[in-house]
Amino acid sequence: MKLKELSALLGLSQTTISRALNGYPEVSEDTRRRVLQVAQDTGYRPNRAAQRLATGKAGSIGLIMPTAPEQSSDMHFAEFQSGLAEAAIRQDFHFVIMPTHRQDEEQAIRWLVASGSVDGYYLAYLREDDPRIPLAQSLNLPFIVHGRSIGIPEDYPYLDVDNEDAFYSATRLLTQLGHKRIALLNGPSELDFALRRRLGTERALNATGLQLDARHVRHSLMDDEQGYRGMREILTGPERPTAVLCASTVLALGAVRAMNELGLKLGRDMSLIAHDDELPLLKPENFSIPLTTTRSSLRAAGKRVGERLIAMINGAQPPLPERELWKAELVVRASTGPAPQDI
Repeated sequence: MKLKELSALLGLSQTTISRALNGYPEVSEDTRRRVLQVAQDTGYRPNRAAQRLATGKAGSIGLIMPTAPEQSSDMHFAEFQSGLAEAAIRQDFHFVIMPTHRQDEEQAIRWLVASGSVDGYYLAYLREDDPRIPLAQSLNLPFIVHGRSIGIPEDYPYLDVDNEDAFYSATRLLTQLGHKRIALLNGPSELDFALRRRLGTERALNATGLQLDARHVRHSLMDDEQGYRGMREILTGPERPTAVLCASTVLALGAVRAMNELGLKLGRDMSLIAHDDELPLLKPENFSIPLTTTRSSLRAAGKRVGERLIAMINGAQPPLPERELWKAELVVRASTGPAPQDI
């Protein structure tokens, strides 16, 4: 199937079809859907080289992926990318992923933009006062941020979860259940989401005259082994807590393993609340004792970031909201209960 044949089949000009396939805003949504459906049904694929010459666009979105020899694979990253891919496929965009060492990220962004291989890109794993944001603002290419950066004015396009509010609500539930010693298994301390989750936890504790004990806090990569080690250290240390907040269900998996080894019953001897990114291979309701969670879908976030970035590239009118802050849902299950009275 060639463009000329597709034009005859649809009764539309080749220009209109090309604009519909490339997401130009002047094509109506009904026409765009019709063109995409027929293109899919007939197996039509635009000539990428010709498309680039005609539109001046690469048809790709970019990602700078920090990596290091000691860094393990991350299912959270994979789930976000699945949502991003869903949006990209619908608009026939490709990915360009540039791996780099963390200390070289800014230079990698400059190379990616200068290469002309992408029409836009997104930033992830935001840190406090993240220098990548002012750099991106100085470059002439659309970008969007997944997350935010404490210390930088929020005048850039982003999508984030209200992590501070999520952990404030989770901690407040635990204090209402009578828990006074609450532990925190958090993500890496330099990342913005982890900082905000700790702030939310501290704010809820302070509101009831309590404090977060530094001996009961761990920052680490969010995997099962780190959850196990951190929880075991805390439970075998001084003034054992009666509840724990976990920054992911992956950390919670390790934390529950440590509790089981020490003969502690989840929901009775220890309460646990985890953040649920809706990972398909680790559902909180499928734990032997279902987990109470703060829930927000990483896949949905990836899809939304992709939709917004592609709309920016295509000059959507009216433009989509520049800043979105999603609320996490608190879902109460059996892993939380009243604080034990004998501790």
